[in-house]
Formats: sequence, C-alpha cells, structure tokens
Amino acid sequence: MTETITAIYEKGVLRPLQPLNLREQQRVRIQVVSDEEIEDDREATIRILEQAGLVRPRSRPSILPPDPVSAEERRTLADRAGQVPGKKASEMVIEDRGEW
Repeated sequence: MTETITAIYEKGVLRPLQPLNLREQQRVRIQVVSDEEIEDDREATIRILEQAGLVRPRSRPSILPPDPVSAEERRTLADRAGQVPGKKASEMVIEDRGEW
C-alpha cells in the first residue's frame, strides 16, 4: 500500500492530519517533502509541459481590472442600504440561529 498523507512536525514527532490504515507496530517508510518543495515541483512541471507544447500557458494578467464601482458609488450604495426599513441582517441571522 502506498499512501500520501499530510503531517505536522511537533515536538520531535510527525503527527498525521488524518487517520492511517496501519496496524500497531507496523513498520513504514517515510519520505519527507515540504509543502514548498511540492509547490516548486508543481511549477517546474507546468513550465516543462508548457515548453513541450503539451499544455497552454496560463494567462497571467499584468494588471488588475478596474473596479466596476467607484468609491463614491460604493458610499452611496452603503448609505442607501443602511436606510432600508426592517430588521438588520445580523438580527435575522441571530433569530434564525436560535438558542445555543
């Protein structure tokens, strides 16, 4: 059985983040690979596949798109929303949640 798991290293011990299907005292072989190495490998693999023409290059927008709502429009909408009659959304959530 080969299984890839995620673990946390705490106080000298690797602690799996999910249960393992292992017997007590069962010997296993562990390969430690940090999340950073996995991300580096992933990026390198994508780059190789792009260069080989096997996948299309990902589009990387150079600038963020303009905000569709100006700051002034946002303030106006917030003011109007604050004047709507009835209960506040937070009050409705508390009522809907009920007693804890």
